[in-house]
Amino acid sequence: MSRKPLYEQVVYGIKQDILLGIIEADEKLPSVRELASQLLINPNTISKAYKQLEAEGVIMTIRGKGTFVARQETAQRDERKVESIKAKMKEVVIEAIYQNVEETELISWIKDIVSENGGMRNEG
Repeated sequence: MSRKPLYEQVVYGIKQDILLGIIEADEKLPSVRELASQLLINPNTISKAYKQLEAEGVIMTIRGKGTFVARQETAQRDERKVESIKAKMKEVVIEAIYQNVEETELISWIKDIVSENGGMRNEG
């Protein structure tokens, strides 16, 4: 079982589905109640996840129409999050060094993970 809060797991799952093309730009997402019912979790959890995704520019809500996946070019880069990612990667690299993981192996893992998740987004 994941130690991440449930709403963060929902955020991660939606982002991964978008990267893999399971959910596409402009596609309408289930309502908060519908998704909560599908996942058997509290609607407040879905609402919190949707709010975070909207703040990040991943999704957009159009009043009276629903919630949709934003086009990639509207997604915003949050430098604080980028720094947080860098710090997490540093922890992983340090642990890998202590476990005698070779640099080439670590780089290979990163490339595999990127590939498994639809590749890196091209910069405009």
